[in-house]
Amino acid sequence: MNKVFLIGNLTRDPELSETSGGVSVCHFSIAVNRNYTGSDGERQTDFFNVTAWRGLADTIARFTKKGHKVAVSGSVQIRNYEDNQGNKRTAIDVIAQDIEFLTSKSAAGSNDDFYDAPQSSSAPAKKKPTLQSFDDDGDIPF
Repeated sequence: MNKVFLIGNLTRDPELSETSGGVSVCHFSIAVNRNYTGSDGERQTDFFNVTAWRGLADTIARFTKKGHKVAVSGSVQIRNYEDNQGNKRTAIDVIAQDIEFLTSKSAAGSNDDFYDAPQSSSAPAKKKPTLQSFDDDGDIPF
């Protein structure tokens, strides 16, 4: 099973682009703190490159920016490539399958589209359920 769950802060604004076939792809990175401190008392941080595709890519690019806290679930992908000097390199990427935005409205700022988006007027208003009393004769039903 290849599954990863990460909670961290975006280290830069997400970069949205399209493939030649018109599929949206978003690249961003997150900083994730480790649960322990090193011998010097400093908390260590790991940095993960994350890729999201299609609608999820559009959503991330629209509603997040550098510094926002997110929870990402997905899978790990290892790819090999050759750098400009001809050296063989290995990169580890997280392919996002789901994301949850964890930055509060007040911390995100009031000009974020996500928090200020109007609610759909075509959706019917939900009614608050009403509770009905029942006759309790004190007997336990089981």
